[in-house]
Amino acid sequence: MLQTHLTLVSHHLCPFVQRVAIMLHEKEISFERINVDLRHKPDWFLAISPTGKVPLLKVSHDDWHEAILFESVAICEYIEDVQPQPALRPSDALIRAQHRAWIEFASATLSDAWGILNATDFETASAKAAAIRKKLERFEADMSDGPYFGGTDFSMVDVAIAPIFRYFDILGFESTHPIFDGLERVANWRRALAQRPSVKAAVSQDYATRLLQHLQDQKALLAINIPAGIGRT
Repeated sequence: MLQTHLTLVSHHLCPFVQRVAIMLHEKEISFERINVDLRHKPDWFLAISPTGKVPLLKVSHDDWHEAILFESVAICEYIEDVQPQPALRPSDALIRAQHRAWIEFASATLSDAWGILNATDFETASAKAAAIRKKLERFEADMSDGPYFGGTDFSMVDVAIAPIFRYFDILGFESTHPIFDGLERVANWRRALAQRPSVKAAVSQDYATRLLQHLQDQKALLAINIPAGIGRT
């Protein structure tokens, strides 16, 4: 990695970009970060992004041409492969496969979280909140006693879920909120991730301001009020 230059093509609010940034910070790998405006995608970005989405990771070596990686999980797995220490995947093949499945489950949870954030009516917000509540209940039932998903070791499952918890930290959803109420393991997990240096470093200092401005621009329900009943199942 010493002769490799990495450039993370990013957007200020993208949670999938945060996953890659967390991985890079955990591995203490230096990288450059370039943010793009996804509402007005530059031609150079569209030329290198097969999906027109972020994150992208440009991998440049001194002795060969530049390569472009896309999709956050693929990028995170590449980072783990080329910099295996500290290990963020279990060594046991069965547990590693289980973790891979939980990463996909975290992505589905992220979809519900983004849905509640951007909902403009109570019915949509309530439905998305109920969906995320059910997924968090599954995490609660299957995760370790913490502080992280698999126990004392931070893993890629933690990387995948951290951007979701950040949303609710910024919006002030307490552990007694109906989405989180009674989920003690999840609450402890959320607190541990909020204190993780790599998680803190994955976003810019003005991230919270940008997120709240986005919700206001979208006329999202949460930009006006957080209904007390959302998430009750």
